[in-house]
Amino acid sequence: MTRFTIKDLENLSGIKAHTIRIWEQRYSFLKPGRTGSNIRYYSNDDLKTILNISILSKYGFKISHINEMSASDVQARVAGLKIAGAQQERVVNELIQKMVDLDTAGFEKILEKLITANGIEKTIIQTIFPFFERIGILWQTGNINPAQEHLTTNIIRQKLIVGIDQAKPLIRVNRSFLLFLPERELHELGLLLVYYLLKKRGVNVFYIGANVPLKDAQFIADAKKPDYIYIHFTSCSPGFNFSKFLSQVNEKIPRPKIIISGYPALSYKKPLPKNVEFKHSLPELVEFISSL
Repeated sequence: MTRFTIKDLENLSGIKAHTIRIWEQRYSFLKPGRTGSNIRYYSNDDLKTILNISILSKYGFKISHINEMSASDVQARVAGLKIAGAQQERVVNELIQKMVDLDTAGFEKILEKLITANGIEKTIIQTIFPFFERIGILWQTGNINPAQEHLTTNIIRQKLIVGIDQAKPLIRVNRSFLLFLPERELHELGLLLVYYLLKKRGVNVFYIGANVPLKDAQFIADAKKPDYIYIHFTSCSPGFNFSKFLSQVNEKIPRPKIIISGYPALSYKKPLPKNVEFKHSLPELVEFISSL
């Protein structure tokens, strides 16, 4: 069983840890365990509960009424929400639940249904990217079992590679991008999402993937002279010095504009090197790509 901290629940559900603690005191739907040192931890079932309750609470249900519902009633109410935003959140929550349960068949079935109904691009924008944003913090803190991570990411990777291969842009854009992740950074799925979006828009992409020494990226940049370098971090490996990396990449690859998005860009407060720019959200990323 995976153990989640109250901070994990906050990041995954959007419900503040302070509010979760108050709910624990007043209501009975959460029953955290305790470590030997009396620190709260939460089970897979607790996570599923808080994900469902967060949606109902957000879309008008009172917590006191939710507390009186059975687990099946809560699931039925969530499934019955017709608001588009609620439906998208529900699907992302279902993917998270399938991931923690190691239900790969269920996980893949959800993705295949979405791709069949909406196409790969809408599935990427509306579901896969939000899914990564929600679980990236768990990868960062190590609170996902490696087996859960590998099973999940391999399924999504297969879908993305098929989508990239099948992307047929209607026009060509006279811009080129070099995409890579630095050494010891292995979570390339966010970068593959960017690859798909760029290729779909007709941009020329040089994709060299994850765990790339900076000297190798410099070699490709010197040879191909891309207009932009794009780096998307789903998470960062333990000990990764983001400030140092910004300085190094700015020094070794100074000519093209370097665009960075993902987890570390959200909280970085120091001044940026002159040729580095952050994209802080999916809408900002999509707007940028559309403007090329």
